[in-house]
Amino acid sequence: MKKKLISMLLTGVMTASLLAGCGGATAPTAPAAPAAPAAEAVEEKVEEKAEEVVEDVEEAAEEVKEEVADAGSDGLIAVGFAQVGHESDWRTASTKSCQDVFSKENGYDLSFVDCDNDEAAQKEAVRSFIEQGVDYIIIDPIIATGWDTVLTECDDAGIPVIVIDRTIDDSDKYVSWVGSDFLTEGKAAGEWLKAYVDAQGIKEVNALIIQGTIGSSAQIGRTDGFQEIADREGWTVLDKQTGDFTEAGGQEVMESYCKSYAGKFNVVICENDNEAFGAMTAMDNAGVKYGPGNDVILISYDACTAGLKEVQAGKITADFECNPLAAPTVEGVIKTLESGGTPEAQILVPDNWYALKDAIVDFSVDGNAQKMIEVTDEVIEAQY
Repeated sequence: MKKKLISMLLTGVMTASLLAGCGGATAPTAPAAPAAPAAEAVEEKVEEKAEEVVEDVEEAAEEVKEEVADAGSDGLIAVGFAQVGHESDWRTASTKSCQDVFSKENGYDLSFVDCDNDEAAQKEAVRSFIEQGVDYIIIDPIIATGWDTVLTECDDAGIPVIVIDRTIDDSDKYVSWVGSDFLTEGKAAGEWLKAYVDAQGIKEVNALIIQGTIGSSAQIGRTDGFQEIADREGWTVLDKQTGDFTEAGGQEVMESYCKSYAGKFNVVICENDNEAFGAMTAMDNAGVKYGPGNDVILISYDACTAGLKEVQAGKITADFECNPLAAPTVEGVIKTLESGGTPEAQILVPDNWYALKDAIVDFSVDGNAQKMIEVTDEVIEAQY
């Protein structure tokens, strides 16, 4: 809105200036031609008056620009944020991070929309930000495709877009992506499991996977990364079904698994903590023993505070973090743009892997040695 107001005011001032110039250049018509000296005097007066009018208009234009600048530079940069929804503890932490960073106290005017996992609603939210004339748009895309048209509209409006967390695969009309490497997360879970079962003397892996929202980059990366290791090791993946990153979804899928694969599985991979919480309830109800030293190894992603508590309680065997606190890095992107710089196209936020001491094993991902963190009270206290 600030940009539109400035444009309208300056257009009006320029029009006034042009009219004043035209009016000043036209001498009034006299009933009879005066003597030469008198005509010259009249012309000089007309020119002086025209110059005064132009000067007055230019001064007015400067005053308008200063007033508009003062009104628009009250410390507020307009930011629109189209969030996936509120389906998980991770999502809640991500939202809070953005609201804390992009606050009025920090110099921002944040327009926030919880899209409730509705793809169409998310694109309409972005279009509403365009209509509002915000300075920047942040998107955490529900799915990775179907974005080129609306991002082209953002580009045409001159509004930079920053993508966080999940990725967009069918458009490059955004300035930066800030998030985690989901494929590496999936590979890390697989490589950890390989090292862990070897250490435990477990010869056979029969896994069940509760996937996240199908088509989201987090689901794709975690599924593909783990599957790569499973294929290499010759493990059996009995089934894959989506729990949509929700606790209710995780419980529903696990209830079905407990009936269909009773006694046939020894590994369950949940693609976020909330699905793991639901799966735990289902296994509790079915009498399935899980966690370190029990029949089923339970692996989760996100490593939220509640997830790490379940690691500490001996229920989740290993938890692979996806850092939700991207907002400070996004602010860095905005500051770079504000100063006329060019931010990096891809920025990874740091992630960690967590387990109890007895489940910490040495492993590598793509030749890179990985570090696991032992879950303690202090670690939980410091987590999001």
